[in-house]
Amino acid sequence: MSSANLGRDETAARSAHVTLHTVRVELDVTGAPDAATTGFPTVSTLQFDADVPETWIDFIGEAVESVHVNGVAHPVEWDGARIRVAGLAPQNTVRIAARGAYSHTGEGLHRFVDPVDAATYLYTQYEPSDSRRVLACFEQPDMKARYEFVVAAPAGWHVLSNQPAVDVQVTGDTQRVAFGQTPPLSSYITAVAAGPYHRVDSEWRRGDQTVALGVLCRASLAQHLDADEIIEITRQGLDFFTDAFDYPYPWGKYDQIFVPEYNLGAMENPGLVTFSEGFVFRGAATVAQREGRANTILHEMAHMWFGDLVTMRWWDDLWLKESFADYMGAHATAAVTRFTDAWVTFAVRRKAWAYQQDQLPTTHPIVADIPDLEAAELNFDGITYAKGAAVLKQLVAFVGEDAFFDGARRYFAAHAFGNTTLEDLLAQLEAVSGRDVRAWSRAWLQTTGVSTVSVERGEEGLTLVQTDPRPHRLGVAAYDLQDGRLVRGAAIEVDIRDARTPVPLPAAGAALILANDGDRTYAKVRLDAASVDAVQAALSTIDDPLARGLVWSALWNAARDGELPVARYLDIVHQHAPAESNIALLTDVLANTAVAIGHYVPEAARDAQRAAWLETCWQAMADAAPASGAQLAWARAVGEAAAYDRSRAAQLRSFLEGADAPPAGLSLDPELRWTWWTALATTGDATTADADAELHRDATATGRTAHIRMCASRPDQDVRAAAWQAAWEDTTLTNDHLSATIAGFRAGGRRDLIGAYDADYFARIRETWADRSIEIARRLVRGLFPASDSLEPADAWLAAHPDAPAALRRIVIEQRDHLARDLRVRAAQ
Repeated sequence: MSSANLGRDETAARSAHVTLHTVRVELDVTGAPDAATTGFPTVSTLQFDADVPETWIDFIGEAVESVHVNGVAHPVEWDGARIRVAGLAPQNTVRIAARGAYSHTGEGLHRFVDPVDAATYLYTQYEPSDSRRVLACFEQPDMKARYEFVVAAPAGWHVLSNQPAVDVQVTGDTQRVAFGQTPPLSSYITAVAAGPYHRVDSEWRRGDQTVALGVLCRASLAQHLDADEIIEITRQGLDFFTDAFDYPYPWGKYDQIFVPEYNLGAMENPGLVTFSEGFVFRGAATVAQREGRANTILHEMAHMWFGDLVTMRWWDDLWLKESFADYMGAHATAAVTRFTDAWVTFAVRRKAWAYQQDQLPTTHPIVADIPDLEAAELNFDGITYAKGAAVLKQLVAFVGEDAFFDGARRYFAAHAFGNTTLEDLLAQLEAVSGRDVRAWSRAWLQTTGVSTVSVERGEEGLTLVQTDPRPHRLGVAAYDLQDGRLVRGAAIEVDIRDARTPVPLPAAGAALILANDGDRTYAKVRLDAASVDAVQAALSTIDDPLARGLVWSALWNAARDGELPVARYLDIVHQHAPAESNIALLTDVLANTAVAIGHYVPEAARDAQRAAWLETCWQAMADAAPASGAQLAWARAVGEAAAYDRSRAAQLRSFLEGADAPPAGLSLDPELRWTWWTALATTGDATTADADAELHRDATATGRTAHIRMCASRPDQDVRAAAWQAAWEDTTLTNDHLSATIAGFRAGGRRDLIGAYDADYFARIRETWADRSIEIARRLVRGLFPASDSLEPADAWLAAHPDAPAALRRIVIEQRDHLARDLRVRAAQ
């Protein structure tokens, strides 16, 4: 393990002997607008108690220039990740002057130059362990401190941190901004942003409390920033969580900043929440997209309490913040915003992520074993987020909503500004509910795998059958076919824990029997044969979107498990997706269909299925209501499908060039135009000149990234070779440009163009993991894994590299498992 990969045991030993109090950080980013300036001065002054003579402080950057311990200069002993500090007293002040490096990978202090106006923008992103790229610190969540930031930056820029500015001094072209001291924080949620951002101000009031609200984005995106809706949702969330948690918002101000080239959806830095610019919609946006943004805003807001106010001691208990925030995001979205179908989206999108992750050989309990930071980096996954949230929904039903929130209030009161483990939460919940939550924890938080629940019809009635038995409380509903529509009839809630449980529901003759009605538990649902027949005939006639979502989910899981013929799944999609009125459900069905055709349909039938799918998308786009979310969703699906079939290439070009009008109401916004152009490039029906012309039309950051992808997508051996070389060897590529290059290389599933690189992939990945940052290495190892017809190369690499870093082996094992599923399901057709 390299010295940068901190281990759980060694960090626990450090915090046992070192008690951190305050950290003062002085940053100088005045040189950021100069592209030739690669780094920035950073000075950290840490005050802490120690009962050991020496320890280490974490820093990754260009240089460590000086180390002073209690006013005495010490030799710099730095291995590139750890600074040795010796000669410690019971009380210490350590001052470290260093030089950090500007990032273009979204890790540490990211620097971005806007191609529209050449303006420079900075922001930080740390979780789980990149604050050490900006400041010398103790990089572990259980060593909280009160932080003071002082930032020197070009005059005229907005400069932000976790707390409001308390002093601003302008001298010529430079400003020096000092921020108020924070309450106790872990280093990974400190934050700084600076640049000529566009800002919209507002406030939220509740009783005697007033919280200043700010919404920021790049100046060139200002016209697209719908700040009013963002502020409305923010106010709704602050109302909701203040009441729910009975603990006032503790971080002073609430700025939300939308930043470029962001690796995540968002990050919960208290007082300065960062979001991907993908949430600033440059064109038309569906209700599902807006709901997704609202959910993300409220997810991050929940973290102000779960994660920021009370923080896990180590990354084993990452779920203590992420599972709760995922649950609270959906709960609050449904409860207080206009997006009342948020639990429908959760049932089909978030839980699908969890089901997929939980079936991998690398699955882990929600309360995971995280020995080091590399393992932590990979555990921001479908188990920690979505499965955790799903079982918390069960827990709420188990203990009661009032008891659940009462337990949360007690938890915050007992541990505010501290660190906790699973036991701390269970103690509070058990005290208020009187229920045996530890038994529930053992069954759900400390085990792996997903149960599959089905219903058997027999002469004596219905029987619920589950694999991998666990305790569930779930609903069972019967639907009858009436005048061609599936209409809900009798329903019941039952508790099950065994492999087989009789269900006292007189519905053996129902057309459709739906287990997990209401989506109360975490389990895959299998429909029996009669129910599949019923939904094939009438799925789109079910009134309740949650019930439709559960049926869509059951069909998808059965198809990807090889138990429902993929051709039949696709028949149901062709018949019922055009009538799906819930845009979140429709969006997921469209995405799943593309995966089914590309991965699970046997090669001999794939071209025909692709042609049929493009025609369905094309017709549905034409038939959808003008300017509707469905029309936009189908238009995007046309772009994805047209990358594999040329039959509509001429019409797409005609729409793009303005020779023919697109369907009435369909706005050809920049994102849609790039999707269609990239499809044409992938099939050889668009050229570099077309890409250049579109970039001239959309000379933005998003346009520049899309241009890279479109050019790399052309079906030419030399083009794909250049993309392959650039992805692995061009270290100047930003995170977004790398992803665009990878997507272009893989465009169209052209194994005839890229299959020759399979061996080179396995030859490169170990060195890449050692030499590149984990974010970039992860994109390469996942994104370029060969989609071949054989598992042998992956198996050979795993056998030959038993000593490879565990995080690298995990990615290869997971990608191998995805490929094994592809081959297994194809063979079953």
